[in-house]
Amino acid sequence: MVLLTPGPTPIHPRVQAALSKEMRGHLDPEVLASNRRIRGYLSHLFDPGEGALLAALPGSGSLGMEAGLTNLADEGDPVLLLVSGTFGERMVEIAHAYRLDYRVLRSEPGHPIDPQAVAEELKHRPYKLVALVHGETSTGVLNPVEAIAPIVQEHGALLMLDAVTTAGMMPLSMQQLGVDYAFTGSQKCLSAPPGLAPFALSERGRECLGQVRGWYSDLSRVAVYWEQEGYFCTSPVLLHYALEEALRLALEEGLENRKKRAQQMYATVLSLLEELGFSAYAAPEARLPTVLVVRPPKGLTEAEIRKGLYARGVSVAGGIGPTAGKVLRLGLMGESARPEHYRVFFWALGEVLGLSGLERAFEERLGLVLG
Repeated sequence: MVLLTPGPTPIHPRVQAALSKEMRGHLDPEVLASNRRIRGYLSHLFDPGEGALLAALPGSGSLGMEAGLTNLADEGDPVLLLVSGTFGERMVEIAHAYRLDYRVLRSEPGHPIDPQAVAEELKHRPYKLVALVHGETSTGVLNPVEAIAPIVQEHGALLMLDAVTTAGMMPLSMQQLGVDYAFTGSQKCLSAPPGLAPFALSERGRECLGQVRGWYSDLSRVAVYWEQEGYFCTSPVLLHYALEEALRLALEEGLENRKKRAQQMYATVLSLLEELGFSAYAAPEARLPTVLVVRPPKGLTEAEIRKGLYARGVSVAGGIGPTAGKVLRLGLMGESARPEHYRVFFWALGEVLGLSGLERAFEERLGLVLG
């Protein structure tokens, strides 16, 4: 099966090999040494500045989201949630469950958060925390964190960034932007197996630790394991090995190079799909290069296309939230953004549409982009 969903993503052979290493205890010296290397790699991935907490939560990216909201804000603390799709709405659900004093600022589906609207809202109330999804997986929208972060910083609030579909596939400097907490999921741009949520918490953000009402998501407990090398919980050791190798691969390639690779693949795939009658869902000025969200041609449903592709060994995703039943979502993260995978995709799509030669047309077009 060719896996082209917006997570999980295909696994590099070196990462697959890391999963086959000998099992060790979570406090074994070899595992702790691997953890130290992971922290070093995460420092390059997030660039959070001195004194930051760097670790990987044993859970999915959603645990990273919950941990950020609950460690940086307490019951009654004013929180501004910037929502542009399903995963922004997930922040709302978590804030409601923990009884945070939250307000929601939404964009229209397919459009990014307006920085000016954020500035206007921050004039009216002192917020402790502002939370933003950088790349919204449900709509394929890239939100302008570069424009929003300075506004939040000027206001004095903490800034939390869901970097699930961006970290590991494009450069991200928390200290340059003024981000206090950023997280991702191991199965996204890093192309490791699901099960870990790598994150970075700034030195300023660490001042909030100790107030969380949870236990498993208490980042001060997580720090005991990752920094003091003491006992917190039984960590998924083999996933740590896989994450270390995935991070090493990403940094060997270089984040700028990975961003360029995703952008080139995005442009090539979209241009050919547009000729076939597909159309991009996200606004042109705010398209996320790691997740291509497209409406199907007239006369076809996303379910028909998706099922036809799957029958031919290619797995893509349908819409969720505002895009449910309306779109196809194609992953261009990590190992999924490779020409060999999309050659198979276009062959299968040609079979579904009754067209021949789409894989050759893709190769020719990619050659022009790369040339």
